This record gives sequence, structure tokens and C-alpha cells, in this order.
Amino acid sequence: MKELLKTKVTVRLRKSEFRKEWFIYLESYPVMIPGKDKVQRIREYLNRSVTTVDFDKKRPARTTQESVSFKPKRDDNGIIVCKSENDRETMFYADSMRKLRQREYDNIELYSELDKIQVEQKEKSQENFVRYFDLLVSKRHRNNSESIQINWYRSIEFLKDFGGEKIMFSQINTKFCEHFKSYLLTAKSGSNKEENISQNTASTYFSVFKAALKQAFIDGYFTTDISAKIKAIPHEESRREYLTLDELNTLVETPCELEVLKRAALFSALTGLRHSDIQKLTWNEISIENDQAKINFTQKKTKGVEYMPMSKQALQLCGEVGLPNDLIFKNLTNPAWISRPLKKWIESAGITKKITFHNFRHTFATLQLSSGTDIYTVSKMLGHTNVKTTQVYAKVVDEKKNKASTAIHLKNL
Repeated sequence: MKELLKTKVTVRLRKSEFRKEWFIYLESYPVMIPGKDKVQRIREYLNRSVTTVDFDKKRPARTTQESVSFKPKRDDNGIIVCKSENDRETMFYADSMRKLRQREYDNIELYSELDKIQVEQKEKSQENFVRYFDLLVSKRHRNNSESIQINWYRSIEFLKDFGGEKIMFSQINTKFCEHFKSYLLTAKSGSNKEENISQNTASTYFSVFKAALKQAFIDGYFTTDISAKIKAIPHEESRREYLTLDELNTLVETPCELEVLKRAALFSALTGLRHSDIQKLTWNEISIENDQAKINFTQKKTKGVEYMPMSKQALQLCGEVGLPNDLIFKNLTNPAWISRPLKKWIESAGITKKITFHNFRHTFATLQLSSGTDIYTVSKMLGHTNVKTTQVYAKVVDEKKNKASTAIHLKNL
């Protein structure tokens, strides 16, 4: 009878050279590789890392003249102990991979290669896709902008409403995906659940869902790329409402119950900045060189570092200069809290358009293009990463031009 190697698989850590971070890998030993005379030690990195490992100061691991390192603590199940919840989830994942590899080695002489693949696939098919989806956000998209993370979490919430907290990978096929797509197109929004979400919102959430399916295929949870087989929800081109220059001048003359709101809105119309960027703008982000004021800031949405020249009127709206870390538009609250006074101000000016704070950014873009500023310059001033995003404003300007072309009409021609 052939003697078994009794391979043991262990979760290990390797310290990053430049950061307080430990990369996770599986170490398998002894392993016999075809073509090799001696048993091998196999390392398999899991593309995961942790930062809050709890080390056992009573168990030195490696000592050099420069430093002393210690072995990590392990719980009763042999799982490496970490302090943060995210890292504990990561170590739980690492241990599940260890168990999977250990079973493979334990049964390597009992199963054919095909059998092993089928066993592994069956085990993965019984895992919870909702939990996997949630971990994708916390692990792989934690450095993305807040708006992107919100879209991912909202997609998960709609998926839970549709299929529950526990949806196995084995339940997901093209039919399931098409049903979820239909659900999103009729799903209700808001706390009162009275209105349907827009088609563009449904399109965004379904795209996120498809991205999660794609990653699951890459990670080996699906044998086929389901995401490639299902069509996205078409994105409708929405109309970008904006104010004319005359309407802006009317608003300048119209009192607003919140002075900071009026200043911030007009500032957005003169600079194109988002509410979130105006809200956090401080005096140390504004400088004046050769009589030209400019803003140097990091966009909250895209995380892009931007340089923005601004007019003397925009600078005037900032008010009296404060300390470097003082907010320029102090007491400017979140959009939900300014919608009522904003609406009242707009109506007091005799403007019947449905205007939100973000429409002042649209106004900046449309008026810039209407005055002849090229689309690439406007795109940079808006902080867009792709000029295609700016082209929607150009279409509004084209509509104005088309209308203007029929304004002059000759008789008897």
C-alpha cells in the first residue's frame, strides 16, 4: 500500500516591506510535484491582506539584529486572531480556503482531477451570494468614492428585497437574473415606497449586480460567465435642467431665507462645483496669484485633485476671509435639508422650473458651452474624468441653436 504524504495546509502571514500590512497565503507541506524528486513546500497567496493582527508576545517567530517578530495568536479553531471585524472576516475566508485545500490533499488519491473540480464547485455553489456580494464592497471597493459604495450597497438591498438574505450561488442563472432585472424596473423607492425608481437608477443597480456576477465567475464560483449572457438595462438620456443668465440675475436680486444657501448656489453656478465640494471647502484651498483667484481641492466624488480658476464675483460670494481651516460656506447643510428653502427661493424669483442645488452645476456647464468655451475645457472645469460625460450639456446647447435657426423667418420666400 502506498504511503500517504499527510500534507498539512496552514494559513500564514507575510509582512509588507513598506506598510503595516500582512499578506495572507496558504502553505502546504509536504507536497509531491510530478517531475520533482523531493517533496515541495507550496505557497498560495490569496490576494488578501490584514492590518490588525493580534500577535502573541510570548512566542517569538524570528529574531534578527534589527528586530524581533512574534507568531500571531490563533483561536481554538486555529484561525489567526485580528482586532477589526473586516480582518476577522478576511481570516475566516482564508481558513475556509485552507479547509478546501486540505480536503483536496486529503482526498487527492481518492478522486480524479475531474472529481476534485466537481467537489470544489459543488461546495462553492452552496455558499451565500449575498454575503459574497457584501464582502466585495467592504474588501475590494472600500477605496472607491462614497457614491460608488452607496450604489453597491443599494444594489444589495434591492437584491435582498427580491430574493432574501440568503441566495445560494446554485440558485443564480440567466432566468434568475432576468427576473431580478424585471423587479428593478418596477421597484419602489424611498421610505414610503410610493414611486418607482427611475430607469437610470435601475440601470445603475443592475450594472453593479452584473459586476458582482463577473467577479464571482473570476473567483471560480460559476463555471460560465453569466454576466456576459444577460443584457444591461438601457440607460435613458435624462434632461439636464438649467437656469438662464437672466434667471440667475433674478435670483441675485431675490432674497433667500438662508443666506449661505444663496451664496453657495450662485457660487456653484459660477464655478461648477458640486454641493459636497462646496460644503467642505476651506480657506486654505483658495489662493490668489497675479490677481487671479483659484481653488485647489480634492473632489469628494471622484477623489481627483483639481485646480479651478474662479472669477472675482465667485470670490466675492465666499465672504470675509477666515482662518485657513475655516469652512467658507459654514452651516451649509446637506441637500435634503435645503430643498424647502431652495424651492421657496426659486418660486419667489418667479421661476417655474424644477431646480435642485445640482442644477446650478448644470447651469455652469450649459452657460459655459453657450458662451463658446470648448467642451474639453468645460469638462476639465467640471472635473469629469471622461469628456463623454460633458457631451450631454453640448446636446442642450445644440437644441438651443436649432431653435435659434428658425427664429428669423422671411415673408413670401
